[in-house]
Amino acid sequence: MSPPRFARSALVVLLTALAGVPAAQAAPGVLDQAHTAGRVTHSGQYSWPGVYFEGRFRGTGVGITLNDAASFYDVQVDGRTVATLSRPGRITYRVSGLRHGEHRVRVVKRSESPWAAGEFGGFSGTVLAKPAARSRQIEFIGDSLTAGYGNLSTTRDCSANGGVDQNTHADLTFGALTARALNADYQINAFSGRGMVRNYNGGEPGTSYRTYYDRALLNVDGDVWQNPGTWRPQLVVVGLGTNDFSTPLRPGEQWPDQASLVAAYKSAYHGFLDKLRARYGSGAAIVVSVPEATGAFADAVRQVAQERADSRVHHWNYADPALDRLGCDWHFSLRDHRLISGLLTDYIARLGLAW
Repeated sequence: MSPPRFARSALVVLLTALAGVPAAQAAPGVLDQAHTAGRVTHSGQYSWPGVYFEGRFRGTGVGITLNDAASFYDVQVDGRTVATLSRPGRITYRVSGLRHGEHRVRVVKRSESPWAAGEFGGFSGTVLAKPAARSRQIEFIGDSLTAGYGNLSTTRDCSANGGVDQNTHADLTFGALTARALNADYQINAFSGRGMVRNYNGGEPGTSYRTYYDRALLNVDGDVWQNPGTWRPQLVVVGLGTNDFSTPLRPGEQWPDQASLVAAYKSAYHGFLDKLRARYGSGAAIVVSVPEATGAFADAVRQVAQERADSRVHHWNYADPALDRLGCDWHFSLRDHRLISGLLTDYIARLGLAW
């Protein structure tokens, strides 16, 4: 494993690798000192991209304990990114040299790691009461386009510039950008390569995004996130279908033709919307989205929205000729995510939500 990589700022930062110290264990109350809206277990573990932890402290520095050899993180102090941690493993990362006073710290998981769980062990130093939760909440459900797959890259072939994980930044996706513009807490429950009923190129048959949606830990079969009762989003944005339809059906797949795939997709979509409605109540707005102007995918999503006897389900097609898809493997670039965030923010404003 390569050593942690840091993005230094004018602040003095110091990494203390705790050699020989046992794996970071979430001490009692670590989530009492840090605000998070993500799917985090009571012991401080998580898998989904974009999970963040926010805290307050007094003094000239703060320590952040993590145990994660699979993911990339940003560390932010007072709204400024002071370091990037690359698959840090078991560490306490320390920020020092700050002006003495009260500060805010934020740690965010940038990349996907569906095969492994990360663990947050808390902040150390003179830790103050955690920031208050925001009154607005948005849940983003999707695939690689929602996860920010390769969005930092300026070339579609990322093999020579660090690979997909290093070029993925969930905190700079259209979802995260939109939530911050609206001062909302958010979840990015996105899983690359997964579809509503069919995964990319027919891979891993018998599974789909729906197999994993309820989990906190994606790598644990049957895991179910225990909502502490504080997650009740007023808005859910769903973006699933690119992987269902972007590759042709292969011999032996369970759908003999595209018509049967469309029928299965629509049926599953309706069932998924039923689940969201039952979970979040009649007042939550649900936006079904599609990034393609025409085609089987675009038609199916539009039909699902039209067939719902539910005025709180909305259809949003955000295909735009200005999208350059210069991220890894033809995914949205950082510029694209900013453009989409602007479109989504405008769209949300027209919904008249009772935040």
